Amino acid sequence: MSVARSSLIMASGTIISRVLGFARAVLLAAMLGVTTNAADAFGIANQLPNNVYAIIAGGVLNAVLVPQLVKARSHPDGGAGYINRLLTMAIVVFGSITVIATIAAPILVNIYTSGWKPEQLALAVAFAYWCLPQLFFYAIYSMLGEVLNSRSEFGPYMWAPVLNNVVALLGMGAYIWFFGVDPTGQESMQTWGLSQVSLLAGTATLGVAAQAAILFVSWRRIGIEFKPNFKWRGFGMKPALKAGFWTLAMVLVTQIAGIFQSSVASSAVNGRTGGAVASVAASGIAWLIFMLPHSVFTVSLATVYFTRISNHAHQKDMDSVKSDLLSGLRVTALISILASVAIIVIAYPISRVFVGEYEALLALGKVLICFMIGLLPFSIGFFLQKAFYALEDTKTPFWISVVQASIYIAGALTIQQTVPHPDRVAALALLTTATVTIQATLGFVILRKRIGDFSSGLVASSLRFILAAAVGAVLGYFTLKLIGGIRVDSFAIRTVLGAVIASMISGLAILAGFIATLVVIRAPEVKLIADLVKPVAAKVRGIIGR
Repeated sequence: MSVARSSLIMASGTIISRVLGFARAVLLAAMLGVTTNAADAFGIANQLPNNVYAIIAGGVLNAVLVPQLVKARSHPDGGAGYINRLLTMAIVVFGSITVIATIAAPILVNIYTSGWKPEQLALAVAFAYWCLPQLFFYAIYSMLGEVLNSRSEFGPYMWAPVLNNVVALLGMGAYIWFFGVDPTGQESMQTWGLSQVSLLAGTATLGVAAQAAILFVSWRRIGIEFKPNFKWRGFGMKPALKAGFWTLAMVLVTQIAGIFQSSVASSAVNGRTGGAVASVAASGIAWLIFMLPHSVFTVSLATVYFTRISNHAHQKDMDSVKSDLLSGLRVTALISILASVAIIVIAYPISRVFVGEYEALLALGKVLICFMIGLLPFSIGFFLQKAFYALEDTKTPFWISVVQASIYIAGALTIQQTVPHPDRVAALALLTTATVTIQATLGFVILRKRIGDFSSGLVASSLRFILAAAVGAVLGYFTLKLIGGIRVDSFAIRTVLGAVIASMISGLAILAGFIATLVVIRAPEVKLIADLVKPVAAKVRGIIGR
């Protein structure tokens, strides 16, 4: 299966999942608001299982499983024994960790927050008891999905989150039916009862469980049958654990930085004295929007290329490794630069989709812009990190992360002491941009030194993308101005429908300017864009032909 076709299958699932994820975020904002204490309490609780999972094994699974599973396929049984032992171990280990983490919910909530009042902490802990079991299901989902990826079955891993979002949306719809909405935080947090907490947080966890369970269907479809096997001694986990040690250390360092980020962001609630102040929930929504182009395109590309590069590295074919790296980085740069500029220009209309109050809209839009500046280095750094993992080098990314996290922690503490409450989350977003730029630069320099030059023409391509994006941005900005700009009563801000229409019109102007500029300067990347569009067009023609 070609990279374009594999990426298209994965991206299509991710696009639908992200659309549903957006609907989920919009519905949650309508229910709880974006700059309210209840929204922040749920935001912290629902993020905890992701944080704990990442600390325990998220990075380890992503870094070591595909290379090890690719090797295991050469075993006489096709790797079945290795897979059964691995999944059995995961069920036991993560089941135990989930129980411990859930019991420790009050401690975890206190670690990730700063300056919250007792009633807000109590609500966050109540949510956390229902959300932390997600930890177990995230682990199983990753394990099942990586096995599928190692066999070039990329689609199910990217389509499973669709089911997760559907279940969560149904739960949120039921919540609104029974309990109504409170987007401005008028109700006291003491009014939250067991029924409200369990319905909202419980269905969120049920969605993650469904996301994991559905992958067993894909396993059976390709002929993999899980049989529990507790014979863990001597089944070849030593290389994986050795590689995983550095990845675990890296993720631990990153999550320590994340604790400081969450603590400083949560402290912004102390500035809510009548005005809208961005805190945990606003940061989460801005990050969701930021991650859309990254997860739809970069993650899909990187996942496909990861398996290819792992195979080439295993065969000692460094020329193919470098060729794949260059190809993947060029596409990543194209998409990241275009997406960054587009979302920055329409940041406030996009924010209007999530919040109705003008002051809250401005707060969310400012955070989003600060995040989007860092999309290109973030995506490049992610792709390079995958390349290190494919080469079975997890030590180098660890040391790069130590540098990044150290700078971030120092910056976050400085922000907490010097930046006013209303601007703290935006300042943290800019800090993220700075540190991911450092991370990407270090990764690029070190990898190039290790395997030789793999960036021929990459800088020139990126400069052409930046020029084209700048022209598109000017067109998009003036298009937005023509339909009223972002005044409080403008078409693009007044209603959600107006915001969507304005975003689409301005976005099309940006895209047209981008492509037209590349054509005018006769950029060779026009062919690259055509190659990306061809499989999409073919897919659409096939659907219409039916």
